Amino acid sequence: MKRIFGLIVAGILAVGGALAQDGAKSEAKKAGEDVKAAGKATGRAAKHSGKAVAKGTKKGVNKAAGATENGAKKVKKKTSS
Repeated sequence: MKRIFGLIVAGILAVGGALAQDGAKSEAKKAGEDVKAAGKATGRAAKHSGKAVAKGTKKGVNKAAGATENGAKKVKKKTSS
């Protein structure tokens, strides 16, 4: 009886150890995939931020150019009269 009980316990421990190893491997793999996904997401966010900055800069430059042109017209009008 003791021998059968010992074999059952040994079998349970062996199966548990095998499952634990698979679990650790899959966890490590999942962690690597998560890091890769986070890196890609960061890259996409940086790309979108860069585009937004470029658009805002272009808008600001064009607005400033328009204001400068209006100011130049006013000066020209005052000096012509």
